[in-house]
Amino acid sequence: MGHQNVRYNYVIGDVQGCFEALKALLKEIQFDPDQDFIWFAGDLVARGENSIGALRFIKKLVDRGVAATVLGNHDLNLLACARGIKKVKERDHTQDVIDAIDSDDLIDWLRKQPLCLFPNEHTILTHAGIPCIWTASQTAGFAKEVEAVLAAEDFAVLDGFLKDMYGTEPDLWSDDLTGHQRLRTITNYLTRMRLTDQYGRLEFSFKDSLDDPMPEGFQPWFEYVSNAAQTHQLFFGHWAALQGKTINPQIQNVDGGCVWGNQLIAYRLEDQLSFRVNNPVI
Repeated sequence: MGHQNVRYNYVIGDVQGCFEALKALLKEIQFDPDQDFIWFAGDLVARGENSIGALRFIKKLVDRGVAATVLGNHDLNLLACARGIKKVKERDHTQDVIDAIDSDDLIDWLRKQPLCLFPNEHTILTHAGIPCIWTASQTAGFAKEVEAVLAAEDFAVLDGFLKDMYGTEPDLWSDDLTGHQRLRTITNYLTRMRLTDQYGRLEFSFKDSLDDPMPEGFQPWFEYVSNAAQTHQLFFGHWAALQGKTINPQIQNVDGGCVWGNQLIAYRLEDQLSFRVNNPVI
């Protein structure tokens, strides 16, 4: 059946454990795993009603070769909690992932997922975006540095980074950065960024909407002329207040704030159409 043998690619925003909404969205887009492909924008788990269900389901899709995901800040936080480096926050419904019989498999799979994907030759996906100072190819290279440490065979390498992952310094990229400082800065750009200054300096306190007052000298990262957007269309999630806004033809947000009672979004690359479902659980 499906859609007359047209293969569609969909970018889906932050699921956040909203498994019922994800199932509703796949029904809405008539997802056909025999020919379609889904690109997830990260934050697969956390504050929704069924993180374990969503994670198992998405892992199955990826294992089957019909989906791929980047990692978001909540996914990284789950890794830190699973490794005993952080405590699960009450509002993050992820303890059941850690307690699950298949927890080791899920966590091991999760840590081997990328921070940056190219859904096609002119499209790039990261969880939080790309700072204006980086090109698409730089972004991919920097992401690989962090991916290698997350997926390290030696858990001491992984744990060493996870222990050092949290922090707001350095807040500005430099090619001279090394070690955990370098990895933390890359991770902050790709999974936590919202505001920067014109040089790419990060600001971590602001989480509000575009209408709210911002700290002086800082704007949303996508307000600056972007090196990456010269060559690629950028997709990102992470910023629920944006509600899946089209920033410009080259920059597209896909986080509909589903976990806050709003919508889960799928954006179809072939015709640039977006599909939305309301969260049925809230």
